[in-house]
Amino acid sequence: MTVQPGRGGPGRGEPGRVTHGRLVAPRTGIRSWWGKAWQRAVEEAAYVDHDLRAGRTIARRGEVGGISIAAGSLLAAVREGDDAWTVEVKVPVLAEEERRTLIEVVAAEAGRIAALLAGDLPYDLVEHAEEAGVELLPYGGELAAGCTCDTYLDPCRHALAVLIQTGWLVDADPLVLFAVRGLDRESLLAELHERSAGGGGAPRPSGVTDLADDVEVAADAVLRARRLVELMEAGAGLPDGLV
Repeated sequence: MTVQPGRGGPGRGEPGRVTHGRLVAPRTGIRSWWGKAWQRAVEEAAYVDHDLRAGRTIARRGEVGGISIAAGSLLAAVREGDDAWTVEVKVPVLAEEERRTLIEVVAAEAGRIAALLAGDLPYDLVEHAEEAGVELLPYGGELAAGCTCDTYLDPCRHALAVLIQTGWLVDADPLVLFAVRGLDRESLLAELHERSAGGGGAPRPSGVTDLADDVEVAADAVLRARRLVELMEAGAGLPDGLV
């Protein structure tokens, strides 16, 4: 993998950067296997247990601002007492060949994209990706952080808080993990759609028709959801055909 961190902050219009609002700790904790894998990586990254415990406390208190995610970059402000710090975490993104391989793995079995959009990360998808040389889930040594505080440890308690809350996002939506690795939701859908539509009039191999159907349904769902959010934010009524 290559490290290509996003440098723009929230609201700067950087392509692919998405800012998630302030988070509340999930009542049931981390439930998914991939969310737990992310949290294990955070634990591996921590140098001392004291900082890890402090990071958990900061995260659970809701003292992390909106987390802005772009390819290879997590950016957030963290409040602690009367002070506020800026944290940026860098995560290696997929190289172009790895990106193409991951798309092939997703496309290899009908239903995988639908599962991802439904908030599920099939275990066999990750296994097949690893067998093909693509590491989707990070390990502790890959999580490099910078913070404006004066702590010399990397990651500090503020960066750990950001990583812990990012784990909540990953737990709820595995495509956040894809976005961190450099393949956001819209790019994944677009490349799968292009793949399924390729070949002109030639007969499609077995399974490709199912993939095309999955991608069409997924793309339509994304467009509908985006339109619903726009209407709700504008305070407009919701058309019957859109829900």
